[in-house]
Amino acid sequence: MYNYLDFEKPVADLEGKILELKKLSDAGEAVDVGDEISRLEKRSKDALRDLYKALTPWQKAQVARHPDRPHCMDYVRALFTDFTPLAGDRNFGEDQAVVAGFARFKGQSIAIIGQEKGNDTQSRLKHNFGMARPEGYRKAIRIMDMADRFGVPVISLVDTAGAYPGVGAEERGQAEAIARSTSKCLSLKVPNISVVIGEGGSGGAIAIATANLVYMLEHSIYSVISPEGAASILWRDPTRAKDAATNMKITAQDLLQLKVIDGIIPEPLGGAHRDREATIELTGRTIEKGFADLAALGQDYRELRREKFLAIGRTL
Repeated sequence: MYNYLDFEKPVADLEGKILELKKLSDAGEAVDVGDEISRLEKRSKDALRDLYKALTPWQKAQVARHPDRPHCMDYVRALFTDFTPLAGDRNFGEDQAVVAGFARFKGQSIAIIGQEKGNDTQSRLKHNFGMARPEGYRKAIRIMDMADRFGVPVISLVDTAGAYPGVGAEERGQAEAIARSTSKCLSLKVPNISVVIGEGGSGGAIAIATANLVYMLEHSIYSVISPEGAASILWRDPTRAKDAATNMKITAQDLLQLKVIDGIIPEPLGGAHRDREATIELTGRTIEKGFADLAALGQDYRELRREKFLAIGRTL
């Protein structure tokens, strides 16, 4: 059974009935339920398709935050081989919210930087729910420096509600670390590709997502602030997050139209959590094609990046 979101109740009811009938059939307490199960499965699939065909921005935010959605380490384990994680920022300490290191992707050496939220209470606490402190961004800078030195492409997997806003993080230079990480992304002489796999929250995301190519999963979100945060500022009422999400243009579809991102990676019907393997595989193929497209351009990656980000918001 899935963890159903509030708006998925019609599907949850149908799939609950299907499960009950299957249990009765397996126990020998019901006969000739095959046709009824098939009919309910078709209704369930149609209901799911209708729901996901018309998701509101707030509903997409809920899907992007789904607890069963594949996270950074799921992608690392499935797409990369010989992953060697590196820890610490050589200044203060280690930040478990940021996963970073080197691996092989389709036989090529690559550098990986990702934000890991965790998938249960223990791992979420360990990774601080994907909210990085300054040392996480300084670790990312360290990895990018090494990648630049050895000519290794960079892949970043973005999934964070934002950088950690704690007092200690601010005392250790959170804003400065984010700015330096963003600057390092822009100055890389090697190609870099970023994928927003869940939430892309504010500077916490931009710090590793300032890439030659930026992709988003179909039901991920990318915003300057969370809908709840925007509602608290605009209306002093966090319960109006739904209104904020609608007005902020946080969906992949909106951001592609605004040319903030370069492409959308389709998700299976019902979201990435319903078919994690297919989602990860398609993401890998998209990244592979992205690097091939960049190599075919044969241009200075810094100049390509400069042109890309300067073009955002231009009307002429």
